[in-house]
Amino acid sequence: MKNNLELKFLIVSARVRYWEDTIINDLEDTHGNLVSCREGDSWSPIIDLDSGKIVNWDEGTVADIHYKVCDEGEYWLADANKNKILKYAGDYVPDSLLCIGDRGYGDYIIMKINEKGLIIGWNKPEIDLSNWMDIS
Repeated sequence: MKNNLELKFLIVSARVRYWEDTIINDLEDTHGNLVSCREGDSWSPIIDLDSGKIVNWDEGTVADIHYKVCDEGEYWLADANKNKILKYAGDYVPDSLLCIGDRGYGDYIIMKINEKGLIIGWNKPEIDLSNWMDIS
């Protein structure tokens, strides 16, 4: 693994099993049609590690995210140009990065997102590099 990594973003591609467990702008998102960052059957936000801002979020959208993912997600740490540098080595959701204010037990992404795309309660995470594989 390289020394002096400058990691800026968390890139997520999480295949969602149950879209209806999420509330978007006070509405149950029964089919996943309301949420920002959806790509096919996956939820794919790009999160600024420093601020907790989802940079590809549709501003004006408020969300209470509760997605069951189990082992159907991929997670990367990227540099300032969004080049993927490290890939999460585990089979489960990295709770410390994607379960803010709750426990997902490796199966859920849980967070609240305000109208600016900021994850409520986000603190810049300490990254345990032993859980990540170098792919650069």
